[in-house]
Amino acid sequence: MYGSSRKIPLYSDRRSSLRGGVYLLAGTPAQQEHAVSPLAPHPDAACDIAAEQAVVAANNRFALDFYHTLAGDTVTADRNIFFSPNSISAVFALTAEGAQGRTLDELQNVFHLPAVPTIRRNDNSRIYASLNAPGANYSLSTANVLYAEKTYRFLPEYISAAQKYYHANTTNMDFISQPEESRQFINRQVELQTRDRIHDLLPARSISQATRLVITNAIYFSGTWSTAFEKRMTSDGAFRTPNGSILNVPMMQREVEFPYTETIEYQAIALPYNKTGGRPLSMLVLLPREKKLAGFEADLSSEAITSIRKNLTTQKVLVSLPRFTLDTSYDLKEILPGMGMPTVFNENADFSGMDGSGGLYIGKAIHKAFVEVDESGTEAAAATAVVMDSFSLPMSTVFWADHPFVFLILDDESGNILFLGRMAAPSQAS
Repeated sequence: MYGSSRKIPLYSDRRSSLRGGVYLLAGTPAQQEHAVSPLAPHPDAACDIAAEQAVVAANNRFALDFYHTLAGDTVTADRNIFFSPNSISAVFALTAEGAQGRTLDELQNVFHLPAVPTIRRNDNSRIYASLNAPGANYSLSTANVLYAEKTYRFLPEYISAAQKYYHANTTNMDFISQPEESRQFINRQVELQTRDRIHDLLPARSISQATRLVITNAIYFSGTWSTAFEKRMTSDGAFRTPNGSILNVPMMQREVEFPYTETIEYQAIALPYNKTGGRPLSMLVLLPREKKLAGFEADLSSEAITSIRKNLTTQKVLVSLPRFTLDTSYDLKEILPGMGMPTVFNENADFSGMDGSGGLYIGKAIHKAFVEVDESGTEAAAATAVVMDSFSLPMSTVFWADHPFVFLILDDESGNILFLGRMAAPSQAS
């Protein structure tokens, strides 16, 4: 499409930064005048747990809906499941900021988003601040980023809301002439944000010349147990899978006081992480009685988990837990339509709140997650990407005269060339 001598910048951030820094907005110079300054702490970003509950409740409801969808699918019914509902919800909340009409209704219904924009926005801002709060013994961080085609006009209101409430800086990209290089660049940023745990989030050919916007979220956690398992106590033991087969796996053991509860249907235990200087985090393990996983899962809901947590009391427990590592990947475009969100992925999508024209739809949506659990603690990471493609607008052709060219002045009717020249070095503007 272009000569080899043409060098087009892949992106236009002025410096590399995962959180903040100087950046340019996609669109025309007139739009870029609306750019806001590097992010300062939002006035509502105090870690007010009660104020976060609307979006927390929405995220938890989606978490269980998504889990049931995966658990009930014939392909994944007996397979490991691991994902970050927070990461998926964050990306689609950002997407919903630009949705209108039926498209917005579907996003609100599937992700249980608060209908009042100020609640949705302020809650997301508070949650972001709490996840990135400094000073904790564990590592916990999340990052939202918009990667925008530099020639496409996005509404400054959308870009501003993404930064102010979702802390999502915008990086200009050259999707039209460098789609593969753009894909590789975004993947590298996700690797950095997840401490090299999530690789190739965007698969080959997921970015094309029709791509106008990529929205990503990355989340990373690394924490040590408040009471570690001793490696000398770990030994191989039998683990029965859902299909009845037996695996010989390393089983960690520890006897100490843990938050615990039980019923005739299950046992539940919370394994706390070292929280000095941070908010308390733990791994809640739910163990069905008599290995009846399917029946237990069917009754599992966000309300049920809340009830289980309320019933936890500290008592001495001998815990045996397998040491494990999981890598998972989900094509959300294959899953979310069945959950009630078909419109966003086709020509009926209305994302006019992003560009004012409604010429966008979600071409791809991908989620990857990683977790490693061992004697010392847990490391987990996840990332989600939504790729917004253009369907109703013609493909933009870029004519960027930033290198020598030939020009003619001619009579259009006769074709008579009146002047002919070559521009090799234009004079500098005064």
